[in-house]
Amino acid sequence: MTRKTTTARTRKKTIRTIPQDRTPIPVQDPTARITNFAEVALGYGEQAARIECERCLMCPEANCIPGCPVGIDIPGFIARIIEKDYRGAYDVLTDANLLPAICGRVCPQEDQCEGVCPVGDTLEPVAIGRLERWLGDLAIEKGWCNIPYMEPNGHRIGIVGSGPASIACAADMAKAGCKVTVYEAFHKPGGVLRYGIPEFRLPDEIISAEIDALARLGVEIKCNTLVGRLFTIEQMLDEMGFDAVFIGTGAGYPSFMGIPGESLNGVLSANELLTRCNLMHAGEFPDYDTPLHLGRRIAVVGAGNTAMDAMRVCLRLGAQEVHCVYRRTKTESPARAEEVDHAEEEGIQFHWLTAPVEILGDGDGNVRGMRCIQMELGEPDESGRRRPVPIDGSEYEFEADMIVYAIGTNANPIIGQTTKLRLNKRGYIETDEDLATSMAGVYAGGDIVTGGATVILAMGAGRKAARAMKAYLGLRDTDAIYYPEREGAEDKLFGISVHERNFTRIRVA
Repeated sequence: MTRKTTTARTRKKTIRTIPQDRTPIPVQDPTARITNFAEVALGYGEQAARIECERCLMCPEANCIPGCPVGIDIPGFIARIIEKDYRGAYDVLTDANLLPAICGRVCPQEDQCEGVCPVGDTLEPVAIGRLERWLGDLAIEKGWCNIPYMEPNGHRIGIVGSGPASIACAADMAKAGCKVTVYEAFHKPGGVLRYGIPEFRLPDEIISAEIDALARLGVEIKCNTLVGRLFTIEQMLDEMGFDAVFIGTGAGYPSFMGIPGESLNGVLSANELLTRCNLMHAGEFPDYDTPLHLGRRIAVVGAGNTAMDAMRVCLRLGAQEVHCVYRRTKTESPARAEEVDHAEEEGIQFHWLTAPVEILGDGDGNVRGMRCIQMELGEPDESGRRRPVPIDGSEYEFEADMIVYAIGTNANPIIGQTTKLRLNKRGYIETDEDLATSMAGVYAGGDIVTGGATVILAMGAGRKAARAMKAYLGLRDTDAIYYPEREGAEDKLFGISVHERNFTRIRVA
């Protein structure tokens, strides 16, 4: 640590001496932004970022570090920003997170690093996500990239999917000296980052810029390759010669309610809507031949981040009215508070404590509305939220010509159908605590194991799987010590434990 950084981290601060108000972030005016797909939150400038950094107390035992799923040294990068060592701050940040400009935009920091910030006990917590975004954007602008020296070790790694879990795993395995190949089913890499989040929240050029870092690490990405149809996991290990495989295919198979009328024209999932718009340019019909046939009065069922994205996309594509139908209250909504606030500002109409019981047709196979029932909250369920209970006699009809489901996702069944991997009762891949599957040399992580979660949790799983893969292959991991109970008691070759199956350079006289 440099002397300057040490000074920044040891300078005495208290709640009373730091800036009391969280530094605001500029945003597009709601009346303007509903007409475009440009980013809503415009980001900090240098001065705003430095002011917000001064709100960090530089805790000696910082809760925010374990609060981050990938363990970013948050006080470390903030201290370097304070000292104007921006490149050094980027180095600290990317030591744990390859995608700072992405995670700074879409991670739920309020439930993770910011949620345990002690400043938040009295004031608003330090805006860690906004600082991460600013630093990530600065790195893209300056063309910064950290490429360590990588000694090829001869091992070949196959990665299935190119979402956040796969990106994190691929990066760590490449840095360990492995030859890494990523297979992506769509025609552009990025997974849910690319097809599941609209550009006004995560611009396409940001995704491309950060994924380019993978290519600079020597990772090969092959798109238009659907594993499980073109070849299987078993073939990757046997015929294709991969020494280990990581599966990070996500959970993009949509959920429906199973109520009458779901087969009518005008019923679709938020996954389909967002994929058509983000990846297939449905909003640019007829220039792109992937029409969406958008309704005029749209009802989105659900109130998570995906629901907010779907509703706000519909507004920008020209829907006259967009409604949110959710069986709980705003308090229980799983979406980020910022996303709900932005949706309200843009004119989304919310119907809390409301649940659909039937989708109504017009006689020609098209949606004309829903029959809904009003709800009240009972005792908490397994999620900790109060369970919604129907109110007898409260049913009513709700007019709509398009219904979009955003009530969660399931595991895509293709991998499970084409391999002998053990699955759990919900169809997700079963792993042990090290993310090893039932097939030797095959690891899995992210939504395909846990179900739908956050970008940073998926990245944490990818890095955890990479550590386990390196141990399986006998590669030295500078972040871990293997088999400490054997230290001093096992054979060594040129000073390196034989069980690691590694090598070292020697100079012949």
